[in-house]
Amino acid sequence: METSAKTYDEARHATARRCFDEANARDPNTQIVDGTPQPRELVYARWLTEWVLKLCPTASEPLRLAARCQHLCRWEIPRDSYPLTRPGYLQWRADLKKFHAQKAGEILATVGYDEETIRRVQELNLKKNFPSDPESRVLEDALCLVFLERQFAELVQKTDAAKVINALQKSWKKMTPAAQALALKLEFGPREKNLLAQALAG
Repeated sequence: METSAKTYDEARHATARRCFDEANARDPNTQIVDGTPQPRELVYARWLTEWVLKLCPTASEPLRLAARCQHLCRWEIPRDSYPLTRPGYLQWRADLKKFHAQKAGEILATVGYDEETIRRVQELNLKKNFPSDPESRVLEDALCLVFLERQFAELVQKTDAAKVINALQKSWKKMTPAAQALALKLEFGPREKNLLAQALAG
């Protein structure tokens, strides 16, 4: 998954990241980081990028770009714009993936990326060929680790325990053994540890 030195353009990559970050910086929702509110999706993109690089330091350029734009402008399609049912949730998730891929493609084309690279980033955005595609597995592992490290505790505070356990079990099944091992090394509060233990026991 190494990036080819022949095709890699550092300035172009930096420009694409900056464009993604500028778009996500418009998120009206905030995430408290070190006591300071910051645009939620901007923070999320940084977290996801960090995990992808921890999991795969030689990640290809498309994989690193996909990490940076995986939730690009997510707030533009709010959950409550769809029926608050299971089918409504699934349709929302499916439409979000298409939206992120489209937005990412538009930005990458403007920056000057070729069609093959754009298509590859979009395939990762859409989670095509998961789990057979090794890069899609890295991205999914990173997504699950961001959830466990950064969002799990908040979810526990506002969600029924049975639903949390179900979410944990679904995430765990999608993760590689290496990512699961890293997850078990994360720091959790007593309640989170208990729910994770129940999920794994189940």
